[in-house]
Amino acid sequence: MKQNLIGLNQENLEKFFLSMGEKSFRSRQVYQWIHQKGVSDFRAMTNISKELQDKLNEKAEIKAPKVILEKDSKDGTRKWILSVGEDDLVEMVLIPEGKRFTLCVSSQVGCAIDCSFCATGKQGFSRNLELSEIIGQLWVAENSFGVPRDHANRKVTNVVMMGMGEPLLNFDAVTGAMSMMMDQKAYGLSKRKVTLSTSGLVPLIDKLSQVTDAALTISLHAPNDQLRNELVPINKKYPIKKLLESVIRYVNSCGDSRKTTIEYILIDKVNDSLENAHELCDLLKVLPCKINLIPFNPFPGSSYKRPSSMRIQTFKKILQKEGYITTVRTTRGEDIMAACGQLVGQVNDKTKRKERTQKRIAAQAIS
Repeated sequence: MKQNLIGLNQENLEKFFLSMGEKSFRSRQVYQWIHQKGVSDFRAMTNISKELQDKLNEKAEIKAPKVILEKDSKDGTRKWILSVGEDDLVEMVLIPEGKRFTLCVSSQVGCAIDCSFCATGKQGFSRNLELSEIIGQLWVAENSFGVPRDHANRKVTNVVMMGMGEPLLNFDAVTGAMSMMMDQKAYGLSKRKVTLSTSGLVPLIDKLSQVTDAALTISLHAPNDQLRNELVPINKKYPIKKLLESVIRYVNSCGDSRKTTIEYILIDKVNDSLENAHELCDLLKVLPCKINLIPFNPFPGSSYKRPSSMRIQTFKKILQKEGYITTVRTTRGEDIMAACGQLVGQVNDKTKRKERTQKRIAAQAIS
């Protein structure tokens, strides 16, 4: 089997080249061809010899997830459906805003967390994505603007691990991909431009602080445990108090002044009352944070509804009055089912039958 080079960081790519009897600097050349220029054809790598090109063609490949569908929204949002084998599909979304392009990347096929407001969890869970399949999403997105790329004018400015799946349940592959995203010899994104969003896996947030200081976003969605238990079932294992304590530890470990983003999906007459807003204000006083309110995005099979604009703005004003930096996320890509909470992909039927087993395995991974 050929070695897929797209998922190897600098260190592992160097080991691969040394195993072939090649000089280590060749690995650095190929690394830049792959991640800065988006080239997948060894013959197009003009600064390596034909002999090495032949050797690479025999032993290696540069393979990203296969694009099944690419679709643009009327608001400029772009969604890809990607095949990752075995009939499994994942989705990623590129959101343009002025000169900024934010890529929402998936980390799993399906999701075992099963938040009540999210379409992804309703599909079941198949497997974790490999590092090559995660970094490959960024590779595909950048290449959609043309190959070879002009790295000095790269298009994707921000990456958020907010697509399908719970990123911390695929810890090694996700953190490995994030490191490559921030590697100056690869994509060169700053730590403030690469964000991981989690539903609140306390031990893995603590573990995360040992390997990265990337931006952290918490999917909170409720101001008390009783309500969050209904919306985000993992809260029964890691209640809000423990979650916020772990976030404070993470922020402190980063050694710089930053605010964590709290995501709060507003669901009509579920978590959007005046009492909920005041309770949220009191809850978050312990944490330097900004709050991103996300109006619920409907999907088939859900009974939840989006609040009225008046309810959204009233909720926002209460938070702002208490001094919180508060934004309301503009719904993007809804006409192509690319908005927050709408990504579904496709989970192989064989794995659906194993859903309960996979959920138990996921639970064991965080216990």
